Amino acid sequence: MLFYLYLARCSDGSLYTGSCSDISAREQRHNAGTGALYTRKRRPISIVYHEQFSSLLEARRREAQIKRWSRKKKERLVLGLHPTKEQETESQ
Repeated sequence: MLFYLYLARCSDGSLYTGSCSDISAREQRHNAGTGALYTRKRRPISIVYHEQFSSLLEARRREAQIKRWSRKKKERLVLGLHPTKEQETESQ
C-alpha cells in the first residue's frame, strides 16, 4: 500500500498540508465537507502537489516537516522549484 503527503489549494488561496492513503478519495472528502475543519470552511479545494511514500509514518513525518515551512517555501514546492534555493534565472 502507498501513502501520500499532499498540499491542497483552498478556495481562499491558502495551502493545506495533509497525508492519506488515497488522494482522490481524500480530495472528495475535503470537498464534501467531511475532511479537516480547516478545509470545510475553505471549499472547494484541489490537490496541487503530492509525494508518495511506502509507509504512513514516512508520509506523516514529511507532512510535519512541511507544515513548519513558510508559505513561500510551500509555493515553490508546488511550482516544482527547490523550496529553499533561489535560481539564477528566476531573478533575471
